[in-house]
Amino acid sequence: MPAPCGTGLISFRPKFLDVVKDYSWDRLRADGLAGLNVMVIAFPLSIAFAIASGVKPEQGLLTAIIGGGLIALLGGSRVQIAGPTGAFVIITYSVVHDHGLPGLLLCTMMAGAMLCVMGFARLGTIIRFIPYPVSRAFTKGIAILILSSQIKNFFGLQVERLPVDFAGKIKVLALNLDAVHGPTVGLAVASVLVIGLWPARLSRYLPGPMVGLLAGTGAVALLGAHELWGIATIGSEFGAFASTLPALQLPLTDWATARELIQPAFTIALLVAMQALLCAVVTDGMLDEKHDSNQELVGQGVANLVGPLFGCIPVTGAVARSVANVRAGGRSPVAALVHSLLLLVMLLAAAPLVSHIPLATLSAVLVVAAYRMVSWKQFLRLKNWPFSDSSIFLATFALTVLTNLTLAVEVGVVLAALLMVKRISETSKITAVDEATETEGSHHSLVGKVVPEGVLIFRIFGAFFFGVVDKLDDELKRAKQEPEILILRVRKVLAMDATGLQALEDLHVKLHAKGKHLILSGPHTQPLFVMENAGFIDRIGRENVCPHIDAALARAREILGLPPVTAARDEPQALRMEKEQLESARRELSAALERTNRILNEPRTPPPATPPGKDN
Repeated sequence: MPAPCGTGLISFRPKFLDVVKDYSWDRLRADGLAGLNVMVIAFPLSIAFAIASGVKPEQGLLTAIIGGGLIALLGGSRVQIAGPTGAFVIITYSVVHDHGLPGLLLCTMMAGAMLCVMGFARLGTIIRFIPYPVSRAFTKGIAILILSSQIKNFFGLQVERLPVDFAGKIKVLALNLDAVHGPTVGLAVASVLVIGLWPARLSRYLPGPMVGLLAGTGAVALLGAHELWGIATIGSEFGAFASTLPALQLPLTDWATARELIQPAFTIALLVAMQALLCAVVTDGMLDEKHDSNQELVGQGVANLVGPLFGCIPVTGAVARSVANVRAGGRSPVAALVHSLLLLVMLLAAAPLVSHIPLATLSAVLVVAAYRMVSWKQFLRLKNWPFSDSSIFLATFALTVLTNLTLAVEVGVVLAALLMVKRISETSKITAVDEATETEGSHHSLVGKVVPEGVLIFRIFGAFFFGVVDKLDDELKRAKQEPEILILRVRKVLAMDATGLQALEDLHVKLHAKGKHLILSGPHTQPLFVMENAGFIDRIGRENVCPHIDAALARAREILGLPPVTAARDEPQALRMEKEQLESARRELSAALERTNRILNEPRTPPPATPPGKDN
């Protein structure tokens, strides 16, 4: 394999470079047809999302052309199609409302820089760890906000600008019910029916949104609906549709505004990363491929950093368009490049026709897209989730709809992190052990071993971090004795953080001040590395860090001045081994009996009935 290009914390190797070396005319034909298919889907959505974001319609096409092309060239996925998506509609509309178009362009560039840093710092895999309840709640909340953002165009209301917040939009609708424009509502409803009821088997060749767009535009043009009934079109609302590429221009603003844009920029960066990597995972599953998540973040970052110089709004991977690309036969980034080039042709050649597109039909495109994003069955499944997960989902959803997306993202991620800490804490155990409570296998068991007087043994299980350290203090208080030597069995502690290390430091200092001793038994690799790095091993004494419980007990006897225990002194080796085997068998039998009793005592429930028409 050729050496990776460039330098940095990651190997800069876009998927495009892996494709072109073995490319063929047959593959170009398949990718070209896939790109054509995706362009037909992307054209109406790009315009609709731009208008919903509060910018000119041509900026949506420019975003799919420039941003989509850069991601195809520099991204880490073979088949991802990028462009403006519904995820950004609310946050971009809010930024435009507060800071104007220059503010949005600068905010997008800041998000692009953040994404580049994430990619080069190898954070691609971490982004994918955002919990399912949080990511799904964002999606559902954004869908509701998209629906509310279409109140003006769907109902033909003559209001200058809709409020940013959800409650304000609903209030505007309630106060203007008498001003609803009948012909506009009729066209919007008809467009929704055409798009929503368009047969799925035909969507591969001509997608529903494009059919609705063509039908609505044709009806308005043929009937003269704009002049006759006052149905608003792109031309009447935004003026002539620009058919030329904009000149490069750096968005300038003052430092105070730039500081205010840091939060929404982070939100945009997080949404780009989440949606792009989700999209890549979905297409990986369809093709049995493996994308490069860090390279994908770099590609997304460059696109969002460069695109605004030409007037582009935020861009990311679009799941529906990428899936359509795969189903149409696209297997390389060339399909995405063809999609961008065809959109460029549409921008340059079809500008006069675009001006006749009715806003009611574009609103219908977004209404159908938002409705399909919601997936109402998700709310019905909440009752089957753990209560904590359902609560996080509903809290994030409510914050997304009722406050703002930035706050929802921050609170959702923090709540999910706290829940994770709580669950890890619950699985971590710290208990005193002796022969009666021993559960280790025979090699590590206390059974048959002599524990000297004044020695107390604790076992720590799970991660030893800031959410668990209090358990150690509680167990020591519960023991109600001050041991001469405390042995901590840490063989099953796989991870330790700075707080866990500090807890051991404090425990060592406390015992040492009273002339008592701390011994660690069987530390694992990561905790041992943390303690070695911090110098704790030297402070506690390397002789007090033992590989197993036998060595720890031997060290305890040495500290107490007791003679070492030998097999001959205690009992014959064969007898001791037999005792250990019998004790192990006793514990296994006891556990099996407990499981059997638990199963027998569980109430029996009849199996679910097989639905009619379903085979077993």
